[in-house]
Amino acid sequence: MTPEMWDRLSPFRDKAIARGIPADDVERWLATVARPCATLKRGGDGPVVGRFGGPLLLPADTPDPAHPFVAAIDLGALPADATDLPLPPEGHLLFFAFPETADAYESMGSVVYVRVGSAVVERDRHAWNSFGWEDYEAMFEEFPQGPLRATAQVSLPYHHSVELPGPMVGGPLPGHPRSEELIAVWESTRDEVAPEGPLQIGGYADEEAIDTDPVAVAVSRAVKAAEAGEWDGPVSDDVSDWVLLADWQAGMDVQGWESATVHWVIQREDLGERRFDRAFTSVFWNP
Repeated sequence: MTPEMWDRLSPFRDKAIARGIPADDVERWLATVARPCATLKRGGDGPVVGRFGGPLLLPADTPDPAHPFVAAIDLGALPADATDLPLPPEGHLLFFAFPETADAYESMGSVVYVRVGSAVVERDRHAWNSFGWEDYEAMFEEFPQGPLRATAQVSLPYHHSVELPGPMVGGPLPGHPRSEELIAVWESTRDEVAPEGPLQIGGYADEEAIDTDPVAVAVSRAVKAAEAGEWDGPVSDDVSDWVLLADWQAGMDVQGWESATVHWVIQREDLGERRFDRAFTSVFWNP
């Protein structure tokens, strides 16, 4: 985290202390959980780092993705240290997703990494709809379009509980007994500290109704999908082995899918090896 990012958290510190949370608890929270992230929007004055929609350009030997095309990110254009993820320094990440919860536990999207210098060909952006579903085609036509500009931001957790074994539903985040209070402060200061955008790279996952970590939910689904033979292993059931690659607040743009949020998660080992084909996509939607 840069000194500028720490300074940006001043409204959070001030409000937390004003609410009676000891300064030591506040600083320990920030020192252990704060993460950098990149917020991507279609407006603003940040550098252009990609775009929503546009032509679908893939290497010739890459199969047509089974989900609609969302966005392409130019990794070489992302601001330095915008995230703490070990992303490749160049190339493009293409994100695909269907913003609807799965009946089973299959992945609802995918990620394709296109290396610099790869020969690409333009594909049919509607190839995912081989059955000709008109309602879903209409949904896809509402996917956002246009250049994406990046802003380096700071991210704090939006969830305040972890699942516990036994009859208890959940408990505070380990080492932070006042996590629920700290999350409430973040909710009230986030717009001032780090305004959200429809697409986020790195940081913490968010969604409309949140209690436990959406990444943990995605990991649970990935494990079950692997057990059902719907997603290739190996899959770790330890949430600490996974990171949020990107969040898309699809409900901001797609009429009829209000509140839908797409979470692309990936195991740290796969990310380090640039195995983006191993990313798993989880969707929260409260229709």
